[in-house]
Amino acid sequence: MLGVNDEVAEFSMDVLRTPDDRFADLSGYDFTPNYVDDLRGYEGLRVHYVSVGSDDAEKVFLCLPGEPTWAYLYRRMVPAFAESGARVVVPDWLGFGRSDKPIDDHVYSFDFHRNMMLAFIERLDLQNVTLVVQDWGGILGLTLPMDMQSRFSRLIVMNTAIPVGESLGDGFQSWKDYVASRPDMDCGALMQRACPHLSGAEAQAYEAPFPDQRYKAGVRRFPQLVMIEPGMSGIETAKRARRFWSTEWTGESFMAIGAKDPVLGPRVMTMLRDTINGCPEPLILEDAGHFVQEWGEPVARAALVHFGDLA
Repeated sequence: MLGVNDEVAEFSMDVLRTPDDRFADLSGYDFTPNYVDDLRGYEGLRVHYVSVGSDDAEKVFLCLPGEPTWAYLYRRMVPAFAESGARVVVPDWLGFGRSDKPIDDHVYSFDFHRNMMLAFIERLDLQNVTLVVQDWGGILGLTLPMDMQSRFSRLIVMNTAIPVGESLGDGFQSWKDYVASRPDMDCGALMQRACPHLSGAEAQAYEAPFPDQRYKAGVRRFPQLVMIEPGMSGIETAKRARRFWSTEWTGESFMAIGAKDPVLGPRVMTMLRDTINGCPEPLILEDAGHFVQEWGEPVARAALVHFGDLA
């Protein structure tokens, strides 16, 4: 357990770091880990990220996973993006993947994660960014470009939302209740149910970051943070983000929808498409569920064709 001087909360923070051997020989995943531990306001907390391609590449794909996943989720998309000559960066949120994991559930808040990602983008000085988001990667990620507009040029958006204090439907409430009743939720089993085509080894890669229940504060906390009731933290930021995407966004966009998602599926994504200025007709994946990236290689290639990066 690591003692960390916390610059972003009013209380000290104890942190767990998943042993490296938990990530040995993961199925279909051979990316070299990279770390930063000097993010502004998060000094001492180690954040993991994948980086493929040249640091000097003209374009950057910034791929943000959701909950309870990590960089492993993008293993099918990273090679396709990299083939275009771009740099591909996939960070893990604090509490997930190979990033450090505060053990106190109350550390996890909308602003804790959002401010971390803003600091991460500044630290790596990412420019000409194609933002790639899904799930919490979108709930948080779609609020980033409005505060650093010069860095972002394109968007690839998959099953996600910009919640502003209104219900996302019975499906999300059921998910929220499900997680709340399982403080040691088996993330591998969850991914196997959501993505039946995964092998057992692939599913278990999603449980690798969590040796025991102590490591799962983020897994427990994220569903409780989604802004589905008035007054919740993050709503005002999300409202600003909705206005930005509707009236200020002038970049290119691409949308893919996993049609079998019972929570953030076609209905929610249609509303999001109406919010994003200039968003074209989406790519519908009839067999895909919530975790679209697990069907991700054709999605990545379709987006690259759409943007003109591939013929």
